Amino acid sequence: MKLFMTTAMTLALALPAFAQDKPGEGVTVRPILSTQIEEHMQHLVLFKALEDLGYTIAEPNEAEYQTMHLAVGAGDADFMAVSWEVLHDAFFQEAGGEAVMTKVGTYIDGAIQGYMVDKASYDAGVTDLSMLKDPAVAARFDADGDGKADLAGCIPGWGCERVIETHLDALGLRDTVTHNQGAYPAIIGDAMARKDNGGSILYYTWVPYWVAGELVPGTDAEWLSVPAGTPLPDGATANTEFNGKNLGFAVDSIRVVARNDFLEANPAARALFEAARMDINDVSAEALRISNGEDKPEDLQRHAEEWIAAHQADYDAWLAAARAAAQ
Repeated sequence: MKLFMTTAMTLALALPAFAQDKPGEGVTVRPILSTQIEEHMQHLVLFKALEDLGYTIAEPNEAEYQTMHLAVGAGDADFMAVSWEVLHDAFFQEAGGEAVMTKVGTYIDGAIQGYMVDKASYDAGVTDLSMLKDPAVAARFDADGDGKADLAGCIPGWGCERVIETHLDALGLRDTVTHNQGAYPAIIGDAMARKDNGGSILYYTWVPYWVAGELVPGTDAEWLSVPAGTPLPDGATANTEFNGKNLGFAVDSIRVVARNDFLEANPAARALFEAARMDINDVSAEALRISNGEDKPEDLQRHAEEWIAAHQADYDAWLAAARAAAQ
């Protein structure tokens, strides 16, 4: 009897400790991923943290950004970890906004977007987007012989295409600039090939992404300025200045968006999302590794594990904050 009582007491004491260590035990989390595998690592790191907290991760679906927000808003997913604070705000609002979901924490800070040209074109005097209204300037970036500048642009559904289209209208560039849209890796690959063959290129890009590691700003390419007062879509206002230059796009941050009911039921997950941070240079480095061929699912999983190992103290602090919130 004494042995039975001792064993029972030991189990009774152990159960609360286990519950605190694994507050997500018995809960299945339904994330949604973007179709851009360069953004999967930042999700995989959070998946591992949630698993360390006891949660089970459901097989995630993949979608473009607008659909991702709609999925969370409609209850078809619990969270996503690639919502740009300003760029995707229209998607957030149309999917139900704060009534059904919340932007949590600041996972990645300092995200920028804009228009770039090859360094030779910039040094020749093409320094501002509005200069492309001059047919002679625009012709410098003509890739298909129609006399118009070819802009390697943004995939529909990403959000950046709405900004570009707004700029083209506001600056009167429709007659001199063609906004080429499609699979971005293919479009930017074509532009890089033209540059390698001595041509001039005009392209949209963003950081974090691998392009800035191949066409290095200040060495291979330069950001174009956009005239002050050029509008953003829907009359939005934001800080669009980076290093003293107006890029025309909001200087942004990337956040987790999660359903309110999920956050309320899972304070540990909420605290994790609030604590999690990833340096923007790590995201760009991941994109470069993928562009260099490390693009298999097992590669992405290994990259996430390597990131955690390299940031173990920070990662452990995230888990500690999450466990404390669940007590």
